[in-house]
Amino acid sequence: MGTIGDLNACEECLPEIKKLLKEFAEKKRADAAAYTAELKQDDDVEEGMQEIPIIQSRKRTATSSSDTPTTVSKAKKGKSLEGPMDLLTSRSPEETLKLGKTKRQTSINDACLKEARARTIQYIAQFLYTNGIPLNVVCSRSFKLMVEAIGNYGPHLKVPSLYETNGPLLEKEMKQTKEMLRGHKEEWSKFGCSIILDADKKDGTLINLMVNCPSGTMYVKSVDAFAYMKTENKLFQLLDAFVEEIGEGNVVQVITDNGSNYAVAGKLLQVKRMNLYWTPCAAHCVDLMLEDIEKIPRVKKAVQRGIALVGFIHNHSLALNMMRKFTNKMKLVRHGVTRFATTFLTFQRLHKQKNNLRKMFTSDEWLKSMRSKDAKGKMATNIVLMPTFWNDVVYSLKAIGPLVHVLRVVYNEKNPAMGYMYQVMHRAKETIQRSFNGKEDKYKDIFAIIDKRWECQLHHPLHAACYFLNPEFFYCNRQIQYDSKVMTGLHQCIERLIPTNEGVDSITNELSLYMRVGGIFGFKAAIRQRATLSPAEWWRMYGSSTPNLQAFAIKVLSLTCCVHGCERNWSIF
Repeated sequence: MGTIGDLNACEECLPEIKKLLKEFAEKKRADAAAYTAELKQDDDVEEGMQEIPIIQSRKRTATSSSDTPTTVSKAKKGKSLEGPMDLLTSRSPEETLKLGKTKRQTSINDACLKEARARTIQYIAQFLYTNGIPLNVVCSRSFKLMVEAIGNYGPHLKVPSLYETNGPLLEKEMKQTKEMLRGHKEEWSKFGCSIILDADKKDGTLINLMVNCPSGTMYVKSVDAFAYMKTENKLFQLLDAFVEEIGEGNVVQVITDNGSNYAVAGKLLQVKRMNLYWTPCAAHCVDLMLEDIEKIPRVKKAVQRGIALVGFIHNHSLALNMMRKFTNKMKLVRHGVTRFATTFLTFQRLHKQKNNLRKMFTSDEWLKSMRSKDAKGKMATNIVLMPTFWNDVVYSLKAIGPLVHVLRVVYNEKNPAMGYMYQVMHRAKETIQRSFNGKEDKYKDIFAIIDKRWECQLHHPLHAACYFLNPEFFYCNRQIQYDSKVMTGLHQCIERLIPTNEGVDSITNELSLYMRVGGIFGFKAAIRQRATLSPAEWWRMYGSSTPNLQAFAIKVLSLTCCVHGCERNWSIF
């Protein structure tokens, strides 16, 4: 501003800005002089008494009828007027959230601030309750940003109108969302993407179209397929048009459910589009395995009896209260991601509480109750005391448990499951074999069901390629390179996904460096982090010695293998 001081005035400052700053400084000095004169006239406050600051508006008006002008003016002593420079130097809500909570020294004002906070958050809670808003919204980042922005603004914020929220504000948010989508689309061309088709569970004729890439899953649109839901050719045309919209060069795979209409449409798409794959949903395949296993007589009988027992306990208050007493308030039903996972988890709870349930149904309290005399009560007692029921529960746990673990891997929302699918299926079969002590007659029916679904639906060249390129598995078992099925799947995947002969030759030449642990692959950090980093991230970090193989590995290892895991986690709507 050119005022007296130890520094020279800025020579590049524009005259209009210098004038604005001078006017603001003069106004602030005049306001400070007026406040000082007003405070001197106040004789009601004892000398040396500490003032408790309260929130005041920018205008010099009392916030309630009990606030006198003197009280308002004293409160403004602790906070100066805001001007244009305050707006430039104040932190944004995003920066405040990143900094987190800051420690401050407690003072006499804390009691007042605590009471003010309690009153404020009570209004927030009342807003949530009155409008029926889910309470977990308080955990979202957008809610925290909103509260932080309101606090930074101060009192007397004019709330947005219905027109603003339904008009200009909505348009601005849509523009920001499109900017976010631009980053996704850039990754499609760089790392490839997966097209996901999923039929809406509430209305089977509505098909949701999504695109998955390393940045997350993006919802694109929904199509009403009522007229051609069961027609393979029409579904093929829908898939083909969507691939054309996204760009054939960007698409690595198209994932759908395992219905016969989708399977035919997917195979027709592979014939026309020579550089992408159609893959069935892995979760749906495992679900079908579990559905077939549930049809085994021993498992089916155990499920029926378990449902009858749990249903009786939960439908009768006497039995439910007694069960909570004997099991220390343990719940018998635990819900999983699918119906079969729920069956497994419920069987786990029943088996864990076997002794407590037997004590309950043989106790004097139960035997003297009226429920023990009726038909359903006798049926529940017989089930709990029946040795064959518990043997069938154990058999079911051994058969279903390893496949439920596969479901957990498939539904993982943090790391893509494609690099683990081949290995977890083999480990599931090994676990089932060990649980039956290697007695083939006990698990041969289960293996027949798994092999039937695996060979005709789930086994895929992409799974074999990802198994080979996963450093955690390859370097622990070098015999993988001599497995004809794995190597055939790997080279099939390279031939299909790489459009040029030069690209195929360069990748096959670079495979030897990966197998010999040459270049950066042999560094100590790369060896240590084979199992700690996700496979795609490991290739990003240490695959620069083989750039063509690195790009291919990242592309396939970043793929998802499940429709249902993505539909619950759309990163952008």
